[in-house]
Amino acid sequence: MIASVSPILVKVIKVLQSGYLIPDPLPWPEIGGPLATAEDALARLDERLAKSPIREGWASRTHFADAAATLWLEGELVHLDDLVLHDARMDIRAPTHELTRAHAVLRMRRRIGGAEPDWALSPSGLASLRGGRSAHEPAANRGGEDSLDQDDGEEEHAVVGSAAADVSLDQLFADVDAAIASSDRVLMAGASTAQRPSERDPLVYDVDWDEDARLAEWRTIVDRTRALPSTLAAAIAAQAWIEIAPLQHTPWLGRLLAAALLRERGKARAHLPCLSEGLKAIPRERRRPRDAAGQLRVELEAIAAAADAGLKSHDRWLAARTILARKLDGRRSTSRLPALLDYVLTRPVVSAGMIAEELRITSRAAHDLVAELGLREATGRGSYRAWGIL
Repeated sequence: MIASVSPILVKVIKVLQSGYLIPDPLPWPEIGGPLATAEDALARLDERLAKSPIREGWASRTHFADAAATLWLEGELVHLDDLVLHDARMDIRAPTHELTRAHAVLRMRRRIGGAEPDWALSPSGLASLRGGRSAHEPAANRGGEDSLDQDDGEEEHAVVGSAAADVSLDQLFADVDAAIASSDRVLMAGASTAQRPSERDPLVYDVDWDEDARLAEWRTIVDRTRALPSTLAAAIAAQAWIEIAPLQHTPWLGRLLAAALLRERGKARAHLPCLSEGLKAIPRERRRPRDAAGQLRVELEAIAAAADAGLKSHDRWLAARTILARKLDGRRSTSRLPALLDYVLTRPVVSAGMIAEELRITSRAAHDLVAELGLREATGRGSYRAWGIL
């Protein structure tokens, strides 16, 4: 009886120790079909993008779409045009909390997509993405700032010392400035020590939430998937992040890291998959199954949906570019229309101010170029309008 119970106890202990347990054995009859579909769809998209003339523009546009989809999955609505304008620092209204969070996802996607394929999952990459670098930078820079302040103080004392015999009022002002500089250094030092991760505000962070241990646990699970197909490994990594929740306030980072895993293992060499946008295409009632096999199946279906949507978007944008490029025939070599066409392919929408800043022309000239190129107005507004290739 004890021998028959002990394996069950071992599994229970493992579940208690770990927030996620890889199914053993893997439910191949249930995930085999979705796995093959996801592998094929992802391979087709990556092959198409590898030789595409609009690959950079496609990647830039999908960063915005996936950032908005990430917030959509959390129940928050962020409009693409607001996100684009906020990214260009041309907001037409005060940015909301949801908009700033979507912009944080956008910056993170750009950072992962612009780095080396193996950077995001490396120890230094994970530390940087979770904000570990910013925690060490004040300590590293503190000495340099202090030395600069000390040098400035020495120069002030030297100047005051040479002029003390002539003007006593300058000495008084110099002493006041030195006192202010000294108090500023004390306040900056206090602020830097107050921002240590170990002294987080208990009203914002759970003090018992050991992020280092949880992140190490998640990395262990990712390491165990080395022998599995890349797409299945990414699905396991994304689901494990949800169950373990290594970071308290960035639950969306798991899908970005799962996309980075696909890129690291060579399954998505030419792009960073949009897993949040793929999950958005899954019906809500099927998005959170309770069994492990169902969870993996949904993750694989999301990867396939993201690849299919990316392929359709690429073909649509490429066809639109081909049609619009015909309007460039016979133009002068100094015409700004080719630059406008290249720029509008990198953003879901563009405003006159964005065009003017990018092409270094006036707002009136930007409106004229939009009319010549025949871009479609995307907002329906009479003012603060934006155009794009939809």
